[in-house]
Amino acid sequence: MRLTLCTNQKTILTGLFATVMLAMTPITAAAFDRSLPRSLAAYDPAAEVDVELVLAVDISQSMDTDEQEIQRAGYVAAITSQEVLDAIKYGPTGRIAVTYFEWGGVGEHFTVADWTIIEDGTTAAAFAARIAEAPIRQVQRTSIFSALEKSAQLVSGNKYQGMRKVIDISGDGPNNQGGTVTEMRDKVIAAGITINGLPLMMKSETSAWQAMLHLDHYYEDCVIGGPGSFAIPVRSKEGFADAIRMKLVLEIAGLMESQPQVIPAAARKPVSCALFD
Repeated sequence: MRLTLCTNQKTILTGLFATVMLAMTPITAAAFDRSLPRSLAAYDPAAEVDVELVLAVDISQSMDTDEQEIQRAGYVAAITSQEVLDAIKYGPTGRIAVTYFEWGGVGEHFTVADWTIIEDGTTAAAFAARIAEAPIRQVQRTSIFSALEKSAQLVSGNKYQGMRKVIDISGDGPNNQGGTVTEMRDKVIAAGITINGLPLMMKSETSAWQAMLHLDHYYEDCVIGGPGSFAIPVRSKEGFADAIRMKLVLEIAGLMESQPQVIPAAARKPVSCALFD
């Protein structure tokens, strides 16, 4: 059935339409943004990434030049590897935001490669080149406390919106400066950031203190934490690049291996986390 309007009905509808349009006119884009929740109004699709990843790399004095060069080469090779590029490609957005900084004692933080979007081989190669070309540094102390604090600041201060936020921290010794490492770990986890570890145990066969410490256990009990957190020990220079590549793939893909990389705390005596703080 066809609906026909009389003249009076048309006049009334026209007036109502004009009234509605007049009422809507003052609603500018800015006013509309103010009416939205802050999280929605500030949303920028160009800033969305699968993960915000901080690579926090130990350069304390116990890391000799040869080990630092191997460490750098391992990260460069991993970031540009096909396995890592595939993990990025098959993520929900196909993009990650990553930064690489080196750390030692309190306040000794050096940004080698600032926050960058990696989404393909070209962007990965450009990021890796900044790491490869930076000068080698060495500092005195090992403040995991300060490194975690700095990493969390880098996450909260960037412009990206990651589905996950991850700190990947490497080190060849326990926290020995800055504060209680477990307090900072818990604070970072409470901010919604996962901490994964790369305990460097390449000297465990020649260093009595490192062999006695069981650095992998220390990292499990005192450093890592958050949903899906894990640690992969590096026990030889030859295995460094493979360990980093595996770690990055797991972090980017948001996966966890079926077999844990460290011994569960329940199967051994817990480490005293405050022994070196």
